[in-house]
Amino acid sequence: MYIPEHFKENDLQLLHTAIKDIQVAHIITQHSYGVEASFVPLFLDTQQEEKGVLYGHIAKANTQWKEPLTNDEALVIVTGANHYITPSWYPAKQTHHKVVPTWNYVMVHVRGKIEFIQDPQELLSIVTKITDINEKRFNEPWHVRDAPTDYIQSMLKAIIGIRITITEIKGKYKLSQNYNEDTQQSIINGLRETKDNDGIKVAQLMQDQLNNN
Repeated sequence: MYIPEHFKENDLQLLHTAIKDIQVAHIITQHSYGVEASFVPLFLDTQQEEKGVLYGHIAKANTQWKEPLTNDEALVIVTGANHYITPSWYPAKQTHHKVVPTWNYVMVHVRGKIEFIQDPQELLSIVTKITDINEKRFNEPWHVRDAPTDYIQSMLKAIIGIRITITEIKGKYKLSQNYNEDTQQSIINGLRETKDNDGIKVAQLMQDQLNNN
């Protein structure tokens, strides 16, 4: 991933938090015939290994786990908040008009050793963890144990677990850091006025960044 210095994020704790907040990612693997990619729900265990371990699952019918890998490294692409930035939000538009559109976003790239899991108990642990994390947002959380045991066992036979031991993690926080504070604040105000969730999230990330500088 190309990362200009002013967009580079090296804070491991911040990158871990981004992964935990987003919770889904594209997992890309290399095979003799080319690459495979799957969009996968994930959870991050930061207590394992130096940089953490990712767990998730894919459908058993998915060929990604069946086809031999050319190596055991996977690329995990975690896409965070993002939004189009119109030139209309730049103060410079009112003077010299030398402005162009861009896109602000948060992106985390993870590389690591991938393993596929078929053990029923490990699979149950993975789906239970993912479910519990996501159900926290509801007033009456649903639990895996709420479903009949035989039904859950039959569902587990239809999936394959994934474990990725992280060896490298890179973050790109492209949030208009290459502009002065007045311009950044103008973009933040414009994003807030969009009233859409992605715009508001990017605005908050930019505001937090300004506050911390």
